[in-house]
Amino acid sequence: MFDSLTERLSATLGNITGKARLSEENIQDTLREVRMALLEADVALPVVKDFIDQVRARAVGQDVASSLSPGQVFVKIVNDELIRVMGAEDNSLNLTTQPPAVILMAGLQGAGKTTSVAKLGLWLKRRDKKSVMVVSTDVYRPAAIDQLRTLAAEADISFFESNPEQKPLDIARDALVAAKRQFCDVLIVDTAGRLAIDAAMMAEIRHLHDALKPIETLFVVDAMTGQDAAATARAFNDQLPLTGVILTKTDGDARGGAALSVRTITGKPIKFMGVSEKIDGLESFHPDRIASRILGMGDVLSLIEEAEQKIDKNKAKKLANKLKKGKKFDLEDFRDQIQQMNSMGGIASMLDKLPGMGGMAKAAQAKLEANPFGPMEAIINSMTPGERHFPDSINGSRKKRIANGSGTQIQDVNRLLKQHKQMQKMMKKLTKKGAMANMMRGMGGMMQGPGGGMPRM
Repeated sequence: MFDSLTERLSATLGNITGKARLSEENIQDTLREVRMALLEADVALPVVKDFIDQVRARAVGQDVASSLSPGQVFVKIVNDELIRVMGAEDNSLNLTTQPPAVILMAGLQGAGKTTSVAKLGLWLKRRDKKSVMVVSTDVYRPAAIDQLRTLAAEADISFFESNPEQKPLDIARDALVAAKRQFCDVLIVDTAGRLAIDAAMMAEIRHLHDALKPIETLFVVDAMTGQDAAATARAFNDQLPLTGVILTKTDGDARGGAALSVRTITGKPIKFMGVSEKIDGLESFHPDRIASRILGMGDVLSLIEEAEQKIDKNKAKKLANKLKKGKKFDLEDFRDQIQQMNSMGGIASMLDKLPGMGGMAKAAQAKLEANPFGPMEAIINSMTPGERHFPDSINGSRKKRIANGSGTQIQDVNRLLKQHKQMQKMMKKLTKKGAMANMMRGMGGMMQGPGGGMPRM
């Protein structure tokens, strides 16, 4: 989301980090560059002005003057101010009420509200072990109810049936009764959106709010709308007692200005951000971690949490036991690893969260296609079980059959077999002393060595 902002700030702050002394002049030059970077990222002007004023006040004060490494302290000041702008307080959901806790979703049409309802339901089910029911009161948009029904089934959460002939208020009341009867912990209510803010929409959602008395009223906003996102959020905040914001489509916006503007303008915390179109593509919004990402310092905590949630621990344990017994890492195991990487968003997504690897993530993104592992998985799926367990048995005629079956070329099959060999050697080293160093060397070979890299398809 913050690609251009990260690039500009990293270059600007990199020039000042190593300085032994900070003068009024070089602080001014750097602040000018930071100001331009924020404006280009579509951050609202009042937010930029306040940000720069706060950084300047601290930079010319004792914070920097008394430090042994002023350049590094200046970067820390920028980091602290980014956290302050995005909201340093606890951004978690408040569900401490008699069940069901009602969450009302508001926002314009096309912001990703319905998808966010299902994503949030799945998030609460997986992370907080809550039983969730969702309901759509959008009787205006064609197939809005059908869309939520389909998404609820995908997330495996309860869906309360409604139809376009009903009134939104009646649907909401019936859903609340049903949620109580089924002992649901949470009821998430999807409301109708419009292409623009209008009085009728606002009146309807206010009536729903009065009837349901939700403990959380979340405003869903498209990150790609830039400064307009902040203006829309303000209009909704004037009409509804919002408790937080969900920022959607952050994977498609390279600027990120909405994230830095919405919190300051509405005074409401960003609680979640949509990071992909997948049903599990929702993350908690942690201002300190996002600030770290913006400044190119990575986000290891989020990476660890993602691994905890998405990596199949049973498969990992099974593979570890297999390797300990001296058995070979075969193509079935290789396919499992590909699927695990895919579930975490691929190489670029993981590199982006590692300190100092943002540039490499960008390079990887440019080099790799949207789903580089798809063709690799297709090649392995085109093999027989015997070929997956004994790759050395794959001769020329078998390679031709596998390539035809997977829609790839023979050289792609050869490349995958070579990568598997390298991975096999790396896995063998993992069971010996100095495993981590060996693993890093092995990865380096796969990424940079002759014939290495992902298939070009």
